[in-house]
Amino acid sequence: MTFKKTTEADSNYDHLEKMSVSELLHNINKEDKTVPLAVEKALPEITLLSEIVSEKLKNGGRLFYIGAGTSGRLGIVDASECPPTFGVPHGMVIGLIAGGDKAIRDAVEFAEDSENQGWDDLKSHDISEKDVVIGIAASGTTPYVIGALKNCNENNIATGCITCNEGSPLATTAKFPVVVTVGPEFVTGSSRMKAGTAQKLVLNMISTAAMVQLGRVKGNKMVDMQLSNNKLVDRGTRMIMDELNIPSEKAAQLLKQHGSVRKAIKNHKN
Repeated sequence: MTFKKTTEADSNYDHLEKMSVSELLHNINKEDKTVPLAVEKALPEITLLSEIVSEKLKNGGRLFYIGAGTSGRLGIVDASECPPTFGVPHGMVIGLIAGGDKAIRDAVEFAEDSENQGWDDLKSHDISEKDVVIGIAASGTTPYVIGALKNCNENNIATGCITCNEGSPLATTAKFPVVVTVGPEFVTGSSRMKAGTAQKLVLNMISTAAMVQLGRVKGNKMVDMQLSNNKLVDRGTRMIMDELNIPSEKAAQLLKQHGSVRKAIKNHKN
């Protein structure tokens, strides 16, 4: 099968500059509605990769996301949200981007074109067989990501990917590929749109499933979340009120005393 970048195919819409704001938004929304359906078709592959991630984390390993541009930023966002949401150590889920931290806000020219830098970045974190690495690239052709996964494969490190082009070099390199085919973008080639949305959805699924498997959710509540602002303290207080059927004052006192929803509930019940 000849590899074609559907993410680079011509948009189904033309003369965008002649559309009203209302028409633009309606058509963008129309395209966005197709993304969850594309993700649904990839559920078997997402399930397999999520099970690998859960197994690695349960055994003391780490999850690495590695990407460039929008894809790299999405991985960093997901990684950075795991500690405050689920109370896990900051080093359990790590996001790496071509060009380093500067590239989170500003594009670093040609950073993604190095086939060796991705592996060098992983080695700086003492990557090992205990870990799992997920390469993220809408196009599936980013040398920084592909080179990293090739080296991981050679060193017996589990590899997955999230891409939006079937048969791409990245999809054929990863041991556990996830391909979400979203088709042409509303603005031709602007993969921050549907492709980026698809990647974000898959990242949410993988990390959330893994954290639930690690016991970081009780019922449907984030009982290990970090109490880093008043909103979260209030949420934690309400969780304790509902679980223990006690007044808000008592719940707030327990939360302040124990520092987490889980510990407050556990110690009160004991």
